[in-house]
Parts: sequence; C-alpha cells; structure tokens
Amino acid sequence: MSIAKRVLLATLLVVVASLLAGYGPTYAAAPLPPNPQSGAYGIEGTIPGNPPTRAATITIPANGQTFTATPINVSGICQTGLLVKIFKNNVFGGAANCTSGSYSLQVDLFSGRNDLVARVYDALDQAGPDSNTVRVTFNDTKAGIGPRVTLISNYAKRGADPGQTLDWPLNISGGTPPYALSVDWGDQKAADLFTRQTPGDFTADHVYDKAGIYNVIIKATDANGVAAFLQLVGVGNGPVGQSTDAGQAIAASLQPKKVVLWWPLLVLVGLSVVAFWLGKKHQLQIIRDRLHRGERPFND
Repeated sequence: MSIAKRVLLATLLVVVASLLAGYGPTYAAAPLPPNPQSGAYGIEGTIPGNPPTRAATITIPANGQTFTATPINVSGICQTGLLVKIFKNNVFGGAANCTSGSYSLQVDLFSGRNDLVARVYDALDQAGPDSNTVRVTFNDTKAGIGPRVTLISNYAKRGADPGQTLDWPLNISGGTPPYALSVDWGDQKAADLFTRQTPGDFTADHVYDKAGIYNVIIKATDANGVAAFLQLVGVGNGPVGQSTDAGQAIAASLQPKKVVLWWPLLVLVGLSVVAFWLGKKHQLQIIRDRLHRGERPFND
C-alpha cells in the first residue's frame, strides 16, 4: 500500500472515531438518592462547639438619648449568622438575625430608664459576651394608672417545616384590657388580627409556605390606645427554594446533550490535501524511475 493511501486511511479512522464520540449523548452526573433510603440506617447528632467570643455592638441609639414614643430602632454590628437578642433592664426585648455583619430591630421600652444590651447566640443557643450598654430614657406621654401594657415571649426564635403549623407562646400583661393584637409573620401575607379580653398567656400560630428566615412583629394595643411591640425571628425550616427559571435551568442541564466536534473535519480536509500532494509526488517519482530505466512511463 502506498504512503498516501496509508495516511488517508489512518486519517479516516481517526475522524470516524472522533465523530462517533462527539455525537454521542453526554449526561450530567445523576443526583444521589435522597436520604434516608429504604433499608438504610443513619446516625444523627450534634457536637457542641465553643460559644461565640465576639460581642455585638449597639451603635443606634446613642447613649443618653431620650424618647417620647415607641418602638425605637436598635441596630449595630455583629457576627453574620448569629442570633442577636436585645435586653432592656435585663428583660428580653426582641431578637433579629445578624445578616451581612449587622442587625436592626424594633424595640419597646419601659417607662423611665432603660439599659439596653445586645447579646449574640449561636445555633445551639450558646450565648456570647454582652455588648456595650446603652442607657436611654422613655418619657411616657400616655402613662396611666398601673404598669404599661407589655408583650413577652420565652422564645426569640422558633420554626416549623413549610406547610406545618408554627405555634408561638406569648404573654400579655399590664395596660387596660381588652387588647387588640396583630402579628405580622414577615412572609408578605396579611397580618393576623385578634383580640384578648384578659391578660395572660396565649398562642399565635402560622403556616409558612416556603423555607426562609422571617422577621415577626407583634403589636398589642390596650383599651386606652397604649401599644406594646415585640420583634422575633420565625423560621421556615429547610433550604431556601430556587426560582422556577433556576429550576428549569438545572433540569435542562441534566438532559443528554449532543456535542458536535468540528476539529476532526478540519483535520480531514488538511490531511486530504497532504495525501493528495504525496500521491501526486509518488506517481511522478514512479514515472521518472521508469523513464530512467528506459521503460514506458504508463502501463497499458
């Protein structure tokens, strides 16, 4: 077999193999089956770590400020991902998640002096050090007989799975009943409205449709129009859902794809030219050799 034919045959074999590989379906890696699987057993546990070591700060309000209306904004710097609880005169006054290194929440005040302290907590409810203490004064222009209406809860943060009912124990005291209450659960649904005829414990409940972290704001107004506020953190358990477009993009990425490889065609064209040139050169050499030996240049 001539050199040109060998080169051409090898080229064709390479091109055919490349095209077969290039036009075959390419699949993304299949996702692992969800856990737990049938017939499988798993062990789950929590390994406690060290509590937070870096204190939050209170930058707003300023130390020594005086207010005539509530709630007031309390904000400052904190470690991202931690829960920040505000205490006023050592009484829990509200909570917010630390996001992007800062927090902000609405806080009710006692009449008169209020010493505000921020304290951070990790996912295991381990407390970090206290922040700076900010002393403010609330001149209550609606002060009446007896203590001011107050909202409290033993839970700063509480969650439930999406679609399941989240129950939140609360307590209302002081002021003059009956009380009008509203609970904004932070998920853009209409606030829950209801009344309480007497002070004491009660439970608010809600169903989150999607996973996420939400600011829950509770307001109670007594018969004299005096209002109390409490901000908490509600959680729809689970990873935050992706948009429909993102989901469609992920689904499309898992479909088989055909990839066209153009480089073998270019190689084929180039090698064909080389093979043609080598073939012509080989034929010319044969003719020269025959003429040199005195033979006829072409066979009959």
